[in-house]
Amino acid sequence: MLNVASDQITLLLASWSKGDEFALEQLMPLVYDELRRMAKSYMRRQASRHTFQTTELIHEAYLKIAKGEERNWENRAHFFGVASQAMRHILVDYARSKQSRKRGDWQERITFAEAALISNEGSEKIVALDDALKQLAVLDARKCRVVEMKFF
Repeated sequence: MLNVASDQITLLLASWSKGDEFALEQLMPLVYDELRRMAKSYMRRQASRHTFQTTELIHEAYLKIAKGEERNWENRAHFFGVASQAMRHILVDYARSKQSRKRGDWQERITFAEAALISNEGSEKIVALDDALKQLAVLDARKCRVVEMKFF
């Protein structure tokens, strides 16, 4: 059964690459469980005080992939790799925005309860990890991909 779904995913990715938007609609139910597993894995590594939800991360990644330039899918592993990168980028952007708010870049009044939700806990680590991965990519792109595949 898994091979049938795997083959169907590959065929739908090929159709989507050729511009068939309906293929994307058929693809999402087949890949949703794997995307959810990936998102849960990301969320487990995040600070417990963040306000981002697993479903929200999946949907944001879906929008990023659906609207993105990447359409020449080599295989399902390529698709899931791009989805994983999209999730990481979304969380890094989210962490950066939290840090920005914490430093007062938005200059809006908030309550003490709201300030607790904007905690820097964890977001600094996410940004530092992203910066380190970018530096590694400059030195050795393949090693960077290995790290991304291992941990993301």
